Amino acid sequence: MVLSKRERVIALLTLLVVGALVMDKFVLTPSLRQLQATGNQRQELLAQLNEAQSLFERRGLLERKWKTMMSDGLRSDAEAESRVARALDEWSADTRLTVTSVKPERGASDKGLSEMAFVVAGKGRLDAVAQFLYKVETSELPVKIKDMQLGSAGESGDSMSLQLRLSALYLGTDQKPTQEQSQPKQPEANDDDQLLQ
Repeated sequence: MVLSKRERVIALLTLLVVGALVMDKFVLTPSLRQLQATGNQRQELLAQLNEAQSLFERRGLLERKWKTMMSDGLRSDAEAESRVARALDEWSADTRLTVTSVKPERGASDKGLSEMAFVVAGKGRLDAVAQFLYKVETSELPVKIKDMQLGSAGESGDSMSLQLRLSALYLGTDQKPTQEQSQPKQPEANDDDQLLQ
């Protein structure tokens, strides 16, 4: 069977088209999908790497902040009570909020940290209440607002009443040191403090 020139051209074009389709289906399309998947995976890995690097950078800052908090923090329930009471007096004087009562309540300890709650009642203008709350929230002391009630004697906001439940954390050092704790500790190679420095 002899093909004419026209038939040969059509057969050649058909073979080229079929070859191109087969090449597209089995080589080109899977390669493009794999390339796109690799690009997506690369982006995800770069995002994870950036997150890990920022964690390592923040670690040093947070470690210093934690050491400062531990050294400047509240060590006992008596210290917590007195320092928070002094801070409440300062904040009320700065903001012109009249604090009518402060009642400390001792709470349970959790893994070396103990919690003391303070029920604080006060009254004053709305701006004084707002400034007082800002001072509490931005304090260096380990306190936070757990519950708050705000009331008004009139619609103008001239006289507001405030009731807060503050929580303060302190180190539970009420336990008596044992013989091991009272003796100086020998430095070890795997001591956590040495590893962190």
